[in-house]
Amino acid sequence: MITKHITEVTTKFNPFKNPSKTCRIFLAHLPANARTMMKINTTVLTRDSQEPSFLKLKFKDGKEMQLDTEKLKINDVVEEVDRHSRTLNRKADLEGN
Repeated sequence: MITKHITEVTTKFNPFKNPSKTCRIFLAHLPANARTMMKINTTVLTRDSQEPSFLKLKFKDGKEMQLDTEKLKINDVVEEVDRHSRTLNRKADLEGN
């Protein structure tokens, strides 16, 4: 997963529910030095909470992505993130940065 273009990660999930598995795995996929490169906001819900889990990402170009992790699997989330990150990589390569 290409994470160098992500500036902020906001997630909310109930760790006791199975649909929140995607959020937990996404956070595990972040590199060890992610807290120095991006802002990470995590809200862990209580066991009896009925709020849906979600993942919100902000990129260097200002694009915000809100992903419904109740319906998406981790492979789908990684694919969406990589798709936008590859376009940012191409744009940076064309500018010579």
